[in-house]
Amino acid sequence: MKLRIMFILSLTLILLAAPVWAKNIRQDLVKAGTLEQVMAKNKLRIGFSTFVPWAMKDKKGGYTGYEIEVARQLATDMGVEPVFIPTKWSGIIPALLTGKFDIIIGGMGITPARNLKVNFSDPYEFSGMSIVANSKLAVGKVSLNDFNHPDITIVARIGTTAAAAAKKHLPEAKLRLFDDEGQALQEVLNKRAAAMISSQPFPEFQTLKYADKLFLPLAGETFTKEPIGFAIQKGDGDFLNFLNNWILVKQSDGWLQERYDYWFTTQDWKSQIQ
Repeated sequence: MKLRIMFILSLTLILLAAPVWAKNIRQDLVKAGTLEQVMAKNKLRIGFSTFVPWAMKDKKGGYTGYEIEVARQLATDMGVEPVFIPTKWSGIIPALLTGKFDIIIGGMGITPARNLKVNFSDPYEFSGMSIVANSKLAVGKVSLNDFNHPDITIVARIGTTAAAAAKKHLPEAKLRLFDDEGQALQEVLNKRAAAMISSQPFPEFQTLKYADKLFLPLAGETFTKEPIGFAIQKGDGDFLNFLNNWILVKQSDGWLQERYDYWFTTQDWKSQIQ
């Protein structure tokens, strides 16, 4: 009987204390979250890689571009300082997971494979793959299927959705991958590759720059469409909630569309970059 009474008393004490424990656990989780850490340190560490016109080196030794502007505005609205950490694209997700930075803002397409490793925000933009080709090596080729042959060499940037799109849509072609878009483009310019797969508007800008060497086989049309989101570490619900609401606000007031139009439909920014 005594044991039974003691058991009931112990269970009652546990149940009475449970709300306090739960509250403490919730508070600890919030304090351990990225959002609270960013606010406490007054710094938002941003991982990115260079892609035209998403992020590019400027003439002052810093960076500019659509993503850079988005990241700066996000940090401003959080009341913190943006810290930009350029990272090779092939290693950008591992760097996020090891805590090198707090968020990836780098034109990252949302894919199931990536989503197994990181959490994505809602899309804040959409991109698509296009193709730019050498005018002499690819003469007469006007469709994607025209490049899907074993004697055709295609280039793309390693670890990107452009590389994945090339493998999926051009499985018969020879695919060569590079760490940098500039390296891949040089292969096409120097006639070592017939074409390059990249996200819009990189191919369009390159044909304007090298009109005597390059052309757009698909007349500037994209052959894929992919959502672009911020990437953060898993298990960080508060930060994800903030990012999704920030995107909603900036889409609703037209700011994201305005900045997209500036960076993707004009070249007014060209004088800023190296």
